[in-house]
This record gives sequence, C-alpha cells and structure tokens, in this order.
Amino acid sequence: MNMLSLKNVGKHFGGLSVLEDVSFEVPAGSIYGLIGPNGAGKTTVFNLITGLIPPSSGSIALEGRDLVGLAPHRITRLGVARTFQNIRIFPHMSLLENVMVGMHRHLAYGPAALFFNTRACRDGEKKAKERAFELLSWLRLERKADLLADSLSYGEQRKLEFARALATEPRLLLLDEPVAGMNPSEKAELMEEIRAIRDRGYGVFLIEHDMRFVMGLCQHIAVLNFGRIIAEGKPEAIRSNPDVIEAYLGRDDDAETQP
Repeated sequence: MNMLSLKNVGKHFGGLSVLEDVSFEVPAGSIYGLIGPNGAGKTTVFNLITGLIPPSSGSIALEGRDLVGLAPHRITRLGVARTFQNIRIFPHMSLLENVMVGMHRHLAYGPAALFFNTRACRDGEKKAKERAFELLSWLRLERKADLLADSLSYGEQRKLEFARALATEPRLLLLDEPVAGMNPSEKAELMEEIRAIRDRGYGVFLIEHDMRFVMGLCQHIAVLNFGRIIAEGKPEAIRSNPDVIEAYLGRDDDAETQP
C-alpha cells in the first residue's frame, strides 16, 4: 500500500517551469528519499504536498485522499507533518512547551475553559504533557524537558523539531535536509532516530544532499533533475545509474571525444 502518491505533477511560475510530469509513490511504513542537485525542485515538491502552493497540474494523494486544493492546516489534520531546512523552534520556551505547541489541534477545550481553568482544561493539559514527555523520551531528550530550547546543541534542536512534528500525530513525516550542518556523529545518531520513528509505524519522506546518509537510510529513492524525475528505485540501483551520476558529476564531453 502506498502512503503518498504524486501523478503527473507540474508547477509553473509564470513562464518558468519548476516541475514537469513528476510521478512517484511513497510506500507505507518506509523511509523514502528525494535527491537531486541544487535547484532541481525538491523543496517545491514538499511545498506542493503540504499545501503551501498549488500544483499547476497533476494529482497528489495521501492514502487515496486528494490533497490538491486543501489548506495546509487541513493537510496536517489528515496526517502530514513537516520539518524545514532551517530549524524553527521557540528558543525561549522549554522543550516540553515546544512539543506541546504541536498538540494544539488535539486539545478538546477552548479559550473559555482555559480562562476558567476547568477540569477539562486541566485534564487536557495533563495528557498533553504526558504525551510530550513520551515523544521527548523517544528521542532521548526527556532529561532536558524543562530546559530552554536554545540550550540544546544543533543536533538536539533537530530532534526537538522531530518531536514537535510527531506531536501532530501524523502518518507521514516530511524531513527537509534533516542532517544539514551536522557533524558525522550527529548524523549517525539521527539516522538511528529516523529508523526508530519508521519502526513505530510512521512513514518518512526526506530531502537530503548527503548521499552517504541517504544511501544508508532510505529504502527507496527518487532523483529529481531540472524538475523531472530521472530515476527511481532502491539505493543500489540509484548509485550506479548513469543518468544520476551525470546529474551530480556532469559529463566530460572532452573525454568522450577522445579516440
């Protein structure tokens, strides 16, 4: 069964074509990678899936449910969560509070209950804190739950973003360059965390430039170049695909003309 399906998706900004006839499927319960050179259109794909911009053509579906035309908050409610290339946390809030921000749509009480501190409000807050602490525990941040987010290392801030995204209770987690700026030990640790997220039943779809990270983590990979999918398959097939090698390394035309 496929979690996410894109069929013949195109995106044009005026006369500029950013994506053309993009089609691929993300299997349920998998870690799927989208790679490609800078400017290939990868982030545009994420923006289309999450409803930040509409496609010019084609269809996007989550478990068969059409996402095209839906507002971002409705797509979140259907089960899609996202992190961004640039870390977006609340630095002067605690880790626990940062994660609880992601739970707002699950809280059953309104402003009046909050103002009067009703039992429903207190019970909701208690459950939210328990769930937030559980998510921090998954990512081994529970001992720092009450610390301010700006006290974390870069890698820990990334993991905090993961916890907040998971707090929306998604079925599919989109990660935009999750290991950008990380050192090798942080990358290795995050690789294990992403596998653990997958093993808990979440689908993971990521964009990443670190080829070693992608090849070591993803079960399926699609390659985007100049707005078109040029290859799709398992890591070993992608690694040896001549079109992928050319897209990343270029073609030595002089060498090809040598006798």
